[in-house]
Amino acid sequence: MMRAFGLSLAAVLALGGCASSPPEHFYSLSNGLGVAPAPAARAGYFIEMQAVTVPKDVARNQLVVTTGAGRMDLLEQERWSSPPAAEIGQALSLAVSGELGTIDVFRTPVPEKAPVYRISTNVQRFESAPGQYALIDAVWSVRQVGSEQVLTCRSVAQETVGAGYDALVAGHRRAVARIGADIAKAVRSLAAGTLPAC
Repeated sequence: MMRAFGLSLAAVLALGGCASSPPEHFYSLSNGLGVAPAPAARAGYFIEMQAVTVPKDVARNQLVVTTGAGRMDLLEQERWSSPPAAEIGQALSLAVSGELGTIDVFRTPVPEKAPVYRISTNVQRFESAPGQYALIDAVWSVRQVGSEQVLTCRSVAQETVGAGYDALVAGHRRAVARIGADIAKAVRSLAAGTLPAC
């Protein structure tokens, strides 16, 4: 009898421990970004968003936040839906294609002789400071496939954010949209036959 009571108590305590674990939260940078262009509004060219690279210290699913002078915390319960490089790449693809009224044809066959503008992005800083700012510092390049002419630029987008991780992620979404607008402007100029200044 005592043994059965002990086992029941252990089971209740184990279940109680599971129930008290804090829930995990998942975030995405591409939610709400980009609008599919109407067929009549499509540009006469395509884009090809190459895989994005990010610094190793933030290349993980957990949010990595700056909390003090040189200190960074890894948040086990606050996570990206996919690795940050994939999140940024998807969000940039949606932002640029939405701005231009075209589609991203990365790893997709395109009609013969259709102009394709290849975009490469290297994120050099991806900083998250809850209640303060969200920052993305990226070097990117655009060139028409088959052409030797390359435009390489740098965009630094810093957004002030309120308290909480939802606000932090929203700040990163705004930063991605700003960088996407810079890239879209460059693609539009190249498609018009001019080499824009960064």
